[in-house]
Amino acid sequence: MKDDNFLKANNAKHLWHPMGHPKDSLEAPPRIITKAQGVKITDIDGHQTVDAVGGLWCVNLGYSNRSIKEAITKQLSDLPYYSSFAGTTNPMAIEASYMVRNLFSEDGMSRVFFTSGGSDSVDTCLRLARQYHRLKGEPTRTKFISLKKGYHGTHFGGASVNGNNRFRINYEPLLPGCFHLPSPYTYRNPYNEADSLKLAQNIAAAFEDEIAFQGANSIAAFIMEPIQGAGGVIVPDPIFMTLMRQICDRHGILLISDEVITGFGRTGDWSGARHWGVQPDMMSIAKGITSGYYPVGAALMSDKIAEVFENDDTGDAAIFHGYTYSAHPVGAAAVIACLSETERLDTKVNAQVRGTQLYNGVMELAKKHTIVGDVRGGHGLMLGVELVSDQSKKTPLDTSDMKKIHQKTYEFGAMVRLGLNNILMSPPLTISENEVNQILGALDEGLTAI
Repeated sequence: MKDDNFLKANNAKHLWHPMGHPKDSLEAPPRIITKAQGVKITDIDGHQTVDAVGGLWCVNLGYSNRSIKEAITKQLSDLPYYSSFAGTTNPMAIEASYMVRNLFSEDGMSRVFFTSGGSDSVDTCLRLARQYHRLKGEPTRTKFISLKKGYHGTHFGGASVNGNNRFRINYEPLLPGCFHLPSPYTYRNPYNEADSLKLAQNIAAAFEDEIAFQGANSIAAFIMEPIQGAGGVIVPDPIFMTLMRQICDRHGILLISDEVITGFGRTGDWSGARHWGVQPDMMSIAKGITSGYYPVGAALMSDKIAEVFENDDTGDAAIFHGYTYSAHPVGAAAVIACLSETERLDTKVNAQVRGTQLYNGVMELAKKHTIVGDVRGGHGLMLGVELVSDQSKKTPLDTSDMKKIHQKTYEFGAMVRLGLNNILMSPPLTISENEVNQILGALDEGLTAI
């Protein structure tokens, strides 16, 4: 690897970064992270912080997990790659699919289709939802309903069902036939409703109204995150997902649970749908499936879906969709090692305990800092802090102030993520009590900067 002087001189000169303006990267080069251990990261200047973002909602087991690294290294020697197309597979893919199916069997999932990541997984669910209805003799069911503030990746399908216009406007027109309902966001919503139950009922009524308007026989699926992540950690009322499930059932609409963030213990349960007591028809997963050590995702299917595909004798159930790296043997080895560690450590338990600690700690900070407008979390290790310049008017804090808070928090020992005027946190599920306290102390200093 080149020396530090080379890295600093060439930082952002040749590489465009996701989710940002290329000019911004040139004017303020990204931090260069060089090392990571446990739940802490170290930058090129030797500054160490707790990673309160968990990489990108994904490093559930922390950094430098020996079991995953050894599994990847061994598989690179045994079989670094082979395709899962054209009638071939590999031992790791078979074992990995078995483990994934078992982990999500309580959610009603019985089949696994491996992908390269979350966006792939969402697109796979959307495609197979349409194909399912064609196999059932309802080819007019092609439309999708989703929630505003929802995030479902950046492929054209996922971007089309995304509920945040930052991921849409510059890339339109997107996939036709995608429609959005209000988010279960008690702090800001078109009903001006702060009661989560009443808001859930209002959105359910809007869903019924949209179905009547579009025609139930034109709608393939409803997709939602059990807790909206990138949109600001928006936690719905406990009855919300059940209401959506009931409406889908009444109208023959598939329910897709996007578990890319909420799966693998982050909510305090192995899935977000299970956290709310709901069984979906499909699930999209990624991130925690390998703790971010290798790019893997999967689309999961229930028996209801599997039976239609596997009992077809017309040939129309052939899945002409997939990726070069679907069921990649090295990725599958990472899945096996990661899930073994995840279950051995039972990370969902620590996620709930430490998530409660983090939530309660930030609630205390909210009493001290008037720029805190809303705190959302309390369900595992996902937390959003919405900052405002005027609490009574809920005026979003401006970008320059958000950047000051981000920088100061980093200087005092915690890496957090900015999402517009929100601070988002999703630390590794292995985090300790003292490390959560370090995040809280750093955030306190950051909020004091304004």
